[in-house]
Amino acid sequence: MDESSPGSDRELLEELRRHRAELRESMSALEDALASPATSDRSRWTQRVEAALAEVSGDFRAHVDITEGPSGLHVELLEASPRLAGAVADLTRDHLLIDGRIDDLLTRVAGPDGTATADDVRTAATALLGRLVRHRQRGADLVFEAYEFDIGGET
Repeated sequence: MDESSPGSDRELLEELRRHRAELRESMSALEDALASPATSDRSRWTQRVEAALAEVSGDFRAHVDITEGPSGLHVELLEASPRLAGAVADLTRDHLLIDGRIDDLLTRVAGPDGTATADDVRTAATALLGRLVRHRQRGADLVFEAYEFDIGGET
């Protein structure tokens, strides 16, 4: 890892760490929104879930930008460790899948009242959160394998 050049790998990894922490916070906000009661005021619950999903969406898209961008993490990883190309490709495919699930959920939640039950939204959103957790774990493992650098993001 070249720590002396401007825009060095270390700076990129620190930026990734910050973004990971933001994504983790928005995931937690979504989990809290899903767990709130949906029976007494369905529109309030829906607004809270929609706002949390929008935050997850923005943070996830920032994650994709920092990893897949022209000078992003994936480019750096492949330069440092070409042997990790398969794992990078898997994470890139995962980005498309997760982004589609986020968009689907946003559409379902923002739709006219009654199009999706709270249980359906909770089931799909919980599955999304699980997918995001696994994606974050695989990404952290990949970075550690390439650089022996822990990007945790939970500090």
